[in-house]
Amino acid sequence: MEDNGLEKSNSGDTKARTNRKSDSESASTYSYLEDADGLGPPSRNVISRTISEVRDGIESRRDLDLEEGVQAEEEKSPAENPNSDPNLVTWAGPDDPENPKNWQLSRKYGAVVIVSFFTLVSPVSSSMVAPSLTTIGRELDITEAFQQNIVLSIFVLAYALGPLIWGPLSEIYGRVLILQLSNLGYLAFNLGCGFAKTKGQLIGFRFLSGLGGSASLAIGGGVLSDLFIPEQRGRAMSMYSLAPLLGPAIGPIAGAFITENTTWRWAFYATSIADSAIQVAGLFFLQETYAVVLLSRKRAQLAKETGNTALRTPFDGVGPAGLWAKLGAALTRPFRLLATQVIVQCLALYMMYVYGLMYLLLSSFPVLFTSPPPAGYGMSVGVGGLNYVSLGLGFFLGAQICAPLQDRFYAALKRRYGAGKPEFRVPMMIPGAILVPIGLLIYGWTAEFKTHWIGPNIGAMLFAAGAIMSFQCLQGFLVDSYQRYAASAVGAATVLRSLAGFGFPLFAPSMYDRLGYGWGNSLMAFLGMAIGLPSPILLWKYGEILRKRSPFAAGG
Repeated sequence: MEDNGLEKSNSGDTKARTNRKSDSESASTYSYLEDADGLGPPSRNVISRTISEVRDGIESRRDLDLEEGVQAEEEKSPAENPNSDPNLVTWAGPDDPENPKNWQLSRKYGAVVIVSFFTLVSPVSSSMVAPSLTTIGRELDITEAFQQNIVLSIFVLAYALGPLIWGPLSEIYGRVLILQLSNLGYLAFNLGCGFAKTKGQLIGFRFLSGLGGSASLAIGGGVLSDLFIPEQRGRAMSMYSLAPLLGPAIGPIAGAFITENTTWRWAFYATSIADSAIQVAGLFFLQETYAVVLLSRKRAQLAKETGNTALRTPFDGVGPAGLWAKLGAALTRPFRLLATQVIVQCLALYMMYVYGLMYLLLSSFPVLFTSPPPAGYGMSVGVGGLNYVSLGLGFFLGAQICAPLQDRFYAALKRRYGAGKPEFRVPMMIPGAILVPIGLLIYGWTAEFKTHWIGPNIGAMLFAAGAIMSFQCLQGFLVDSYQRYAASAVGAATVLRSLAGFGFPLFAPSMYDRLGYGWGNSLMAFLGMAIGLPSPILLWKYGEILRKRSPFAAGG
C-alpha cells in the first residue's frame, strides 16, 4: 500500500489538501471503475454514490461480487480502504466547484453550445452535396445514379467507424484534445473535396472528412454525462441531439443555392470556412470535462507542489497497465458493448431505423421536387432546396417540445419511485414512435398523388419531429445507463445508425421506382410501427432487468 514514512514527512500537508472528504463523499464520484481488461467494475465490492444522487439525497448502492473470495468493503483494513487513504486525490466534496457537474449553468451550456456546433457542421457537409449530385456527376463523369448516391452516402459510412475510435480515445486523453485534433482532419479533407478532380479523389476525401467529422457524434454524449445530473440532462440533450439531425436539413438548402449561383465546389469551401471559425472558438472556449483527466491533472499539480509521488486518483492502477494495453482495451470497448450489451443492441437497432429513414427522405427530396411533372413538382434547384425547411422545422419543434417534458417526466417519476432510472426517459418515446409512421404515410401518399407541395412537407415535418424525440430519449437512455463509458456506448450505437444512413439512400431509387412514393413510404411506416410502437413498452418493462445483467451499466 502507501508509504507511511513519506506521508509523515509531508507533515500532513498532502492529507489536508487531498483527503478533504468524508467517507461517503470520497466514494461518491466513482461508481464505475475498470476491471483488469479495461471495461468492467473493480473486482471488489464497492458501495458508491454518484454526485447527482448525493446532491438530491438519494443513495444508490451497487453490490458487485464478480470474483470468489472478495471481501466486503467494511472488512478491509484502513490501509486497504481507499476512503481512509490520505494520498487519494479526488473531489473536495459534493459541491467542489472543480467538478464539472458543479459548474455554473452558463459555463456548462457554453461547452454544450461549442460541442453542438462541432456536431452541426459535419452533418451539414454530409448532405450539402445532395442537390449537386447531378452537376457533380456531369463534371466528374459519374453517370449512374447509384454512384452519385455513393458520393452522398460515403461520408455517413465513415460515421460508422469514427466514433469507435474517437469515443474510447476521449476516455483516455480527454474530450477536448480528441475533438480538436479529429476536427482538424475533417477540415483538411473537406477542403480537399473542393479541389477534387476525379471521382476517386472526391469519394476518398469525402470518406476521410467524414471520419474526422464523426468525433463529435460520440464525444458529445460523453460531455453531457460529464456535465449534467440526470434531471438536467434532457434540456442539454435537446441542444446536442438537434445538431446532427438539423445539419442534414440545413445542408441541402444552402447547397441548392450554392450550386445554382456558383459551383458545387463552394459547398466544400463554405463548410470549411465555417468549421475554421468553430475550431478557433473551441480553442478559446471549450474546456475539459472528463473527470479522469481533470483529477489526473490535479494529482500532477499537487505532486509538484508537495513532492509527494505517492499521490493517486481512484483511476490510477485500475485497468491494464501500459499505453498499448490501455489503448487496446479502450478501442475494443465499443465493439464489446455492442456485442454483449442487450440494451446497446436494442437502442442501436431503433436508432439505425430512424436515422436510415431520415437519409431516405433526404435522398428523395431532389427528385420529387425538382423533376418535371408528372414525376415531380418541377421546381428549380434553389427553390426545391427550400423544402428541406420542413425537416428543420420538425427537428426544432420536436426538440423544444420533448426537452422540457422529458426533464419533467424524469423528475416526477423520480419523486414517485424514490430514485432516478434510465427508464424514466421512455414516456417521451411514445409520441415519437407515433409521429414517425404518421409522417411517412402523409409524405408518401401526398407525393404519390402530387397534391399541393405543402402536403409532403407536412409529412416530412411530422416525421422529423418524431425522429428527434426518439433520438433524444434513446441517447438519454444510453448516457444514463453507461455514465462513465457514455462516449463508448454512444459510439457503439452510432455504428448501426450510420450504416443505415449510408445504405438506405442506395436502395431508395429502386424502391421508389418499383413501389412509388405511396407504397414505398407505407412499407417503411409499417416497419416503423412494428419496431417503434412496442419499443417503449418493452424498455419500460424489461430495461432495468437487462441493465442488471450488465456489470457495466449504471444501476446494473
